[in-house]
Amino acid sequence: MRVLEGPDEEVTPRGSARLACRGKILFCANTAWSMHQFRRGVLAALIEDGYEVHVAAPEDEDAASLRTMGCIFHALEMSAQGRNPLQDLRLIASLHVLYRKIRPVVIFHYTIKPNIYGSLAARLAGIRSIAITTGLGYVFINTGVVSRVSKMLYRVALRFSREVWFLNQEDRSAFVSEGLVDPGKCRILPGEGVDLDFYALPPDADTPISGNFRFLLIARLLWDKGIGEYVDAARALKARHSQVRCELLGPAGGANPSAIPDSQINAWLAEGVIDYLGTVSDVRPAIAAAHCVVLPSYREGVPRSLMEACAMERPVIATAVPGCRDVIDDGETGFLCRDRDAEDLANKMEAMIKRDPASWRRMGAAGRAKMRTDFDERNVIAHYRRVVQSFA
Repeated sequence: MRVLEGPDEEVTPRGSARLACRGKILFCANTAWSMHQFRRGVLAALIEDGYEVHVAAPEDEDAASLRTMGCIFHALEMSAQGRNPLQDLRLIASLHVLYRKIRPVVIFHYTIKPNIYGSLAARLAGIRSIAITTGLGYVFINTGVVSRVSKMLYRVALRFSREVWFLNQEDRSAFVSEGLVDPGKCRILPGEGVDLDFYALPPDADTPISGNFRFLLIARLLWDKGIGEYVDAARALKARHSQVRCELLGPAGGANPSAIPDSQINAWLAEGVIDYLGTVSDVRPAIAAAHCVVLPSYREGVPRSLMEACAMERPVIATAVPGCRDVIDDGETGFLCRDRDAEDLANKMEAMIKRDPASWRRMGAAGRAKMRTDFDERNVIAHYRRVVQSFA
């Protein structure tokens, strides 16, 4: 296994800050939202380096933001979770046409459908591509026909990717052990990074020390994010600490097989066990208002919400599963709990409540220091720059 080189290998653009076009780069994902929210730093850096940056994804509210920052956006017809073979064949065909038209020097694919069908289309178009696995999702969490077919398709498609990137060692090991990828193609990217300048507490902000203790979970409304366990833990915790607030922030699960029905969310709200904050364009105010951020997920790549919370000096609680445990130093920056175990989660949440404000601040400061050392977005940008220049 090769690990991407460190930030000392960063490629500095030659000449002026904004260069003549050095080549075209294409990014393909299942949402424009994920490209803008998670990778805008990478996109902006490559645009600044003089590359013509294209993004292909289904149109959503973040497509306009991508265009504004200088990306050339291509709207795709793609159902992230659809299982219609004819639609998937049409997706391969449309990507093949798009790739041949743009002729980028390299294509970066994210999430299952772009990784599978985009890699096949890139091969047909004779263009080099990199598949980036941001988490294993339902393919590995669940079993059944869909999981088996998805693994078979991965096994075929990843033969054609020049490299396959993973966000943690466990995900890489899972793919290799299933025979889905050649180990020689694997590289480990240290998460997608967090912007430490953007996710920082304002100078006048501090850990809340008055009012009701507030827990916050930021995630799509999916069962495999551990939201059911969070609600059960909140119910148990409120029986002992009636004034505690357990907040939930994030968009609906859509067509994802793990999506939580609106009726279930409404039932929880009627019960009063959680407070649902809906969706927001900027999570920083919600993080700043919370005492602790929670993510009891079943499995992650490297969870963005935990990195953002740590960067903003908030202690965190998450499950001891791949991805989550990479972010947390148990007892130092927060607590790890057993996955799918609401009782253990409730115990860790109660332990956090019983800590004093000085302890919360120490955990928060340690979390930000860990983000600076291990997950600084600038290091991730350096990796992309080096790889892009090697292809250009």
